[in-house]
Parts: sequence; C-alpha cells; structure tokens
Amino acid sequence: MGTILEAGDMNRMLYVGFKGKNNSSGILAKCLSPECLLLTNSFEGLKRDIDSVSKEYDQAVMFGVDKTLTSMVRIEKTAIHDGKRIMSNLNQDEISKALNSAGIPSVMSETPATYLCNDAYWHLLGKFSRNVVLIHIPTIKHADGVFYEKMKLALSRYNEKC
Repeated sequence: MGTILEAGDMNRMLYVGFKGKNNSSGILAKCLSPECLLLTNSFEGLKRDIDSVSKEYDQAVMFGVDKTLTSMVRIEKTAIHDGKRIMSNLNQDEISKALNSAGIPSVMSETPATYLCNDAYWHLLGKFSRNVVLIHIPTIKHADGVFYEKMKLALSRYNEKC
C-alpha cells in the first residue's frame, strides 16, 4: 500500500480514498498508487480499515468527495472528534501551491466536514502522527482523466519538496 517517494529521505506515502465504483476519491487514490487504501463507507468499517494499515507509512494523503465542488479542491486543515480538534503537520500551503501550479485551484478550510471524511481524517491523523492531509475533490461528474493527471502532477511536485 503506497509508493516510495524519492526526495531527500525515503518517505512512504499512503493514498486513501473511499470504496465505490463511481467514487472519485477511490478512483484518484488508485490512479496514484495501485496499493492505496480504500475505506469502507461506514464509521465502523473505516475505523477497522485504518486500524489494519501497517505503520510502515510516513504520511498519507486522503481524498474525500464534496458534491459542491466542480472545478476546484478544498484542503482540510483540521478534524474534530468529541469536541477535540487536531491539525495536520503537513505543509498545506506547499500542497496548495503545487495544486495551483498544476492548474487545480484550491482553497483551505478550517471548518471540518461532519461526516465520514472527518471521522476518517481524525483516525488517520492519530495513526500517522498528524502527517496526513485531507483533500476534498469533485464528484466523478466533474473529475475526469485530465483532472486525475493534474492531481498526479501536483502531488508529484509536492513530494519532490518533502
């Protein structure tokens, strides 16, 4: 699960999306690495999926779907669980710059979603010592092959700077 990134120290990156034939987050995760993690679309299932991941990864990029997004992505800065907030340690400004330079406009959000994505983000942040980022992307209706290639380029540029 994941790919080895060659930039300075060797880092192992895990790409995470959600299961579903038409789920753009899972499609993107599979485009980035055949050994990605696809989460079950339930609170119990995603927690079980995350718990089963080995700690051989240094960081993770998780994708969630937001129906309101059409031509941009949203980077989530925090997750909230039981009134507690956790922030990512990853350089989200650099991720945003890489996305923008690849032709994908991005915005930052400090208001976490309240459903599966937030719960998965919370658990991943805990598992990977906060070295995780959640990027909400458009649905399959607005995410085509060109979008996936731009995302691949952007994340490759970001990984070169890690």
